Amino acid sequence: MGIIRASRLIYDYIRRDEDDHVEEVSRAIDGLDLDIKAGDFVAILGHNGSGKSTFAKQINGILLPTEGTVWISGMKTTDESHIWDIRKTAGMVFQNPDNQIIGNIVEEDVGFGPENLGVPTDEIWQRVDESLEAVGMTAYRMKSPNKLSGGQKQRVAIAGVMAMRPQCIILDEPTAMLDPNGRREVIRTVHELNQKEGITVLLITHYMEEVIEADRVIVMDDGRLVMDGTPREIFSRVKELKSYRLDVPQVTELAYELKQAGVDLPEGILTIEELTEHLLPIFRKANAL
Repeated sequence: MGIIRASRLIYDYIRRDEDDHVEEVSRAIDGLDLDIKAGDFVAILGHNGSGKSTFAKQINGILLPTEGTVWISGMKTTDESHIWDIRKTAGMVFQNPDNQIIGNIVEEDVGFGPENLGVPTDEIWQRVDESLEAVGMTAYRMKSPNKLSGGQKQRVAIAGVMAMRPQCIILDEPTAMLDPNGRREVIRTVHELNQKEGITVLLITHYMEEVIEADRVIVMDDGRLVMDGTPREIFSRVKELKSYRLDVPQVTELAYELKQAGVDLPEGILTIEELTEHLLPIFRKANAL
């Protein structure tokens, strides 16, 4: 069993009237089976309403299954006696950092989580130091979060989760409100935490370029897992992705269109460098004719 496992997971959003009678049932997750290994960087894609954010909230017990089971490091999320251990194991970073930052000073905010967990004071400050260094924000520790850029705020939010020493971080569209520079900062930080600290990462995003270096890409549609593979395997299936109302990285789209036009290119090109490498011999051959 991996660090995160879902078996036959179903989750229904239920709307009730003033008399507590059920008015509407909307199924957000429909029979999901998933197993994620410790240390992996996994990206989850899906259009709005696909169930990806609902699944993220299942992982640390914000939502509990209507049916089926979710295990985090072998602990069932429905077991109330383990809920705090689960939330220490799987930390959550949300879309808007302002909703997660509560301290007046960066270092105080980062220390808030471990303080609530009852960590001794000396260890709290050690964790604050290590977490700020891990996300490259040590120089800003005495700053007010209000004076930071969006990307810097999100890195502080990540540091706050890091200070609680999770084995896994779930990021629910963490760059959706950021400019391109902020997005690059945050994604670079998350990759470094995955590679250097061995932290399992689940990244939910609608920016296709952010998933190119993931170990695994999962695509959800109408609450079901519909595609699962490496970035190259997933982005080789352009037509299928588009059927799920998803885009592909711009360079992958260009390579796909060139291939459709008769240019001899492999499937699933992911970077400009890779496309250039394959196009140069074709140009040279054409010029030599």
